[in-house]
This record gives sequence, C-alpha cells and structure tokens, in this order.
Amino acid sequence: MRAWQIDDTGNPLDVMVLRDLPDPSAGEDQVVIEIEAAGIGFPDMLQVQGGYQVKPPLPFTPGNEMVGVITEVGAGVDGWSVGDRVGALDGGGLATHTTLRASSLLPVPDHLSSAEAVAMLVNHGTTLFALENRASIQPGETLLVTAAAGGAGSSAVQLGKALGARVIGLAGGPEKVSMVYDLGADVALDYREIDIVPTIRDITENRGVDVCYEAVGGDVFDQVRRCMAWDGRLLVIGFTSGRIPDVPANHVLLKNYSVVGVHWGASIIRDPEAMRRGWDRLVQLTADGQLVPPVTATRPLDEAAQALDDIGNRLTTGKVVVLPQA
Repeated sequence: MRAWQIDDTGNPLDVMVLRDLPDPSAGEDQVVIEIEAAGIGFPDMLQVQGGYQVKPPLPFTPGNEMVGVITEVGAGVDGWSVGDRVGALDGGGLATHTTLRASSLLPVPDHLSSAEAVAMLVNHGTTLFALENRASIQPGETLLVTAAAGGAGSSAVQLGKALGARVIGLAGGPEKVSMVYDLGADVALDYREIDIVPTIRDITENRGVDVCYEAVGGDVFDQVRRCMAWDGRLLVIGFTSGRIPDVPANHVLLKNYSVVGVHWGASIIRDPEAMRRGWDRLVQLTADGQLVPPVTATRPLDEAAQALDDIGNRLTTGKVVVLPQA
C-alpha cells in the first residue's frame, strides 16, 4: 500500500512523505478498506502543522475522513461484509488502504458517490449538529454564514436552506460570492468590499440575524457579533483567521444573545450513537434532493501534500477530496 506519513510536524510540503508500506490486515473487531475517497480540510492542515488540539503520535498518516470498500473482515465483526461501501472518521485517510474499527463504520448508499459521501462526514456532520442541536434553528429565521465558500461554510449554506432558513453568506472575492449563490444563499456578499455591520443591519431591516455560523474568528467575529438579533445564537465553529477573539460580556447581556460553542468531535465521543443518527439524517436529505455535497476539487494521492498547502493558503473552496485509487 501507499500512504503519506509525517515524522515531524510542520508545513505540509516540507514534512509529508509518500511511502510504500506493508499492506494492513484486519485484527479482531476490525476491517480493512480500500480507500476510494479521503476528505481533507483546515483541521487536517493544522494537524500536520502541529497546531490542532488532537495530536496523533508520530509518525502518523493524515486524513480523518474516508470512504471505501471493505476488502477484509476480522474476527468478531458482525453486520459488515467484504464488498460493502463504508465511511468512517479515523486517522489514516491519505493512503490506498487502512484498517478501521468496525464500530466506526457508516453505510454509504448507492445514490452517493464516494467523493460526495466523504464530503459530508465532517463538514455536514458538524453543521447539522451546530444548526439543529446547538442553535435550534427554526424555519424562517435568518442565518449568517462566514467563510461561506469554504468547506464548513458551504455545508452551512446548504443545510441552512434545507432547514428553512434565510441564508446570508460572506465570502472573499467575486468567484467565491458566485459560488455561495450557487449553493442556494439568498444573499452573498464580499466581506472585503463592504462594511459588515451596517450592511447586515440594512438587509435585515435593523433586526439582525437569528443565528451566525462563525468559523473565522478575529476581526470578522468582532463585527458579526454586532449583527446578532435579540435572542440570537452566535455559533463558534473555529478560528481560521488565527486570532481567537474575546466577547464583551456586557454586549452579550444587553443584546440578549447566546455565544454557543460547537465541538462536534467531542460530542460524538460522549454520545457515539449521535454519529449514526446525524449520518442517517444527512443521507435522507440527499435522497430527498435537499442536499448535494459540494465537491469542488479532487486530487490524486500524489498531490495530497500540495492540496493541504493550498487549503492553508486559502486557495480552495468547498470540499477538497483526494482520490487514492486515481
């Protein structure tokens, strides 16, 4: 098998090495899959750099989202067979094959391609949890999405519309703004060309937004918190700008809005069955035609390090998927 490995953390192009390794085998309660699609995003890039909160022991193979076909089933595994197409969230996705815990597997339906399925695992899983569980978003409410052309943001635009919200997306540059409209947003704006606060207040007739899906942090966070409506919910998704902002408690009090943390990965560790419930919900939305996962770029395995570097340099939109068998 072939797999990217990291012996020391740093910039992807400097530290990632593509190696030929022994083929994996399935131990008890494990399966081996041939990986057809691996999803990568900003957290993977941070993990390679050593800046993510989860730090695998070295050496490790990056890539926490994968879809593939089972090629071997270990002892004690029930309910899965060779030939089944499955998805999983686990380490080792940037490889041609990997070993997975049978308990981590999710069934992938025939109506989804492997690339589409892998694009939903983290981005849409996080966003469904954020909008439904943490924000309790309601039909007719207004949702503001920052970094709306990115992997997480694009899923928020799509799911916001599927859940009946009016969606406003912020993105950087005309091409990204156009993409956000294509995803279904009611309004898409180039945040670099506007004054965010008065623009959003004008769009919402001075009411503000009910829910904000905020993944940027820094200066953008400082502005969008001032756009919150009474009883609004400001969802903290991440800090791709690199600066973790502070929230003035008096502002939260006076405008009666909530600042809500979204740590989906930790939540499914505490409630493992929630992963399958969320996945089944997303699959049903795709079957109903309400959701089409946006795969905007596919790369062969040889280009995975460059793809992660591109993500870090804000050169990508939507979901980037690596195809190890291509």
